[in-house]
Amino acid sequence: MFHQNGQLWTRILNSKYGGWRNLDEERNSSLHSHWWKDLRKLNQQEELLNINNQMEWKVRSGDMIRFWEDKWLGDNRSLKEKFPMLYQVSNQHQQPISRLGSHKEEGWEWNFKWRRNLFDSEATMAAEFLEETRGLAVQHQGSDSWVWKHDSNGMYSTRSAYKFLLGEVRGESEDGSFSLLWKLKIPPKEKVFTWRLIKDRLPTKMNLRGRQVEIADPLCPFCNNFDEDAAHLFFNCSKVLPLWWETLAWVKSVGAFPKDPKDHFLHHCRLNASRTKDMRWSCWWIALTRTIWHHRNKLVFDNQAFNASKLMEDALFLLWSWLKVMEKDFDTHFNQWSSNLSDVFV
Repeated sequence: MFHQNGQLWTRILNSKYGGWRNLDEERNSSLHSHWWKDLRKLNQQEELLNINNQMEWKVRSGDMIRFWEDKWLGDNRSLKEKFPMLYQVSNQHQQPISRLGSHKEEGWEWNFKWRRNLFDSEATMAAEFLEETRGLAVQHQGSDSWVWKHDSNGMYSTRSAYKFLLGEVRGESEDGSFSLLWKLKIPPKEKVFTWRLIKDRLPTKMNLRGRQVEIADPLCPFCNNFDEDAAHLFFNCSKVLPLWWETLAWVKSVGAFPKDPKDHFLHHCRLNASRTKDMRWSCWWIALTRTIWHHRNKLVFDNQAFNASKLMEDALFLLWSWLKVMEKDFDTHFNQWSSNLSDVFV
């Protein structure tokens, strides 16, 4: 929208909504469409900060950059954020750089205006503020521009943004959780489910509340004793925890489980994911969590009762169905396979 400011579609959005500037405004207008309100909400989500921080201002005439509110000094913080007390007493809010000074024979000269005289206690802060702005060279001509850091021409594109976000995901996987997940030969939708669980992006009741969705009953549908977040629902609920303890008996292991979904997943990942039984153990974690979520939805939406035996059997059948496709010589009948689980994982 910024780089293609002269196009018909951007001229329409500029006229109707105020353009790209309006995406960062705090308040919606009653005249805004639901589409524009959703776009504003998306743009202001914390997850978008990584994208927004890859844009940097290039100052020319100072006609488009807001002096206090925009992040134009190169450290991903605005002057408003760095000097909040000075911002409060400034009389130049929402003003472009070009209006906070003028060109003299000696060069650019600032003309800051304050609602009151600065106190002695603010002298040090004021000195730091002046030092921050001293080296800026405002030009006579040329419009300010945004530079997208991930393309040599400085222009934003969906392709370069996708590559950047992909690199962010890979960077997050340095602890091993995502790199192990992507290697597993399970259906893609199951990988996506696991990724959402590890990132705590599933629509649990607590997550829905965080997204301003009204939830009448925030309690776990299994035990009705604690609020439903991912850590409780999948791992710590009194109805679910015995299932995890049972699985430890299959691999002859003891010990406490981590509470965090990512750490819990890594607890079930062995270093050699190429080994068949190590891979099966990781897939079992996904099969059980996937089935827990499936049964949770049946309780919430279909009023079905919790049945631990049925849940465990469904999880085992799901894993068995994956192994039939994943493993070349796998031809064991489900009843025989599920009756010898120690041999499956050890």
